[in-house]
Amino acid sequence: MSEPADAGAGGTHRAKVWDPVVRLSHWSFVVLIPAMWWTAENSEWGWHRRLGLVLLGILTLRLLWGFVGPRTARFGDFLRAPGTVLAYFRGKLGGEGQWVGHNPAGGYSTLALLLAMLAQVSMGLFAGDPFDGMTGPLRPLVGVMTADTITETHETFFYVVLAFVVLHIAAIVFYEAVKKDRLVGAMVTGRRAVPAGAEGIGALPWGRALAALLFAGGFAYWIAQGAPPLT
Repeated sequence: MSEPADAGAGGTHRAKVWDPVVRLSHWSFVVLIPAMWWTAENSEWGWHRRLGLVLLGILTLRLLWGFVGPRTARFGDFLRAPGTVLAYFRGKLGGEGQWVGHNPAGGYSTLALLLAMLAQVSMGLFAGDPFDGMTGPLRPLVGVMTADTITETHETFFYVVLAFVVLHIAAIVFYEAVKKDRLVGAMVTGRRAVPAGAEGIGALPWGRALAALLFAGGFAYWIAQGAPPLT
């Protein structure tokens, strides 16, 4: 099902390309990453743990949505062959307007940031020191030395996440300022200019969205309880 076209200049029209799950996930990361940093820097460990579990749930939702969501949300749509990515960087694939969703470089950038955040929050589940008053919910599942190593890595790996965030923001600024590709506006409204004849994503598959949301929320709650046996 295609989104009704709004006529535009240059053989393009505006169509819906980002669904609400992708957009809400994206803006949640914008809020949660600085909040996680602030709570850690100010020893607000209770809030740090709560926000970490929220981040885990949203990451789980977004990763699930990469398999069951609309076309532009799926990894199979925006993770293209390495040769395509190289050709894109060499300028051999035409203009930005031909990409309905992520361009070949943006797809891998998005996946890298998601995986970096997942690694960081996963380490946080095992991190902490009971003498400091707060540990991750899965801390009892590992030994003291392992937990200490994970905690140190968790603290250091934040700079890796930060590097991906800075790279992501720099790319957005470049495309906004140089290529005049309104990525921020598209992530707010869900709509952007696409080639004439290209289809949008149509209506949100609410059934799959609800199922993914329930699974992600249930998974985060189970982890918060210390991942007790399900039998």
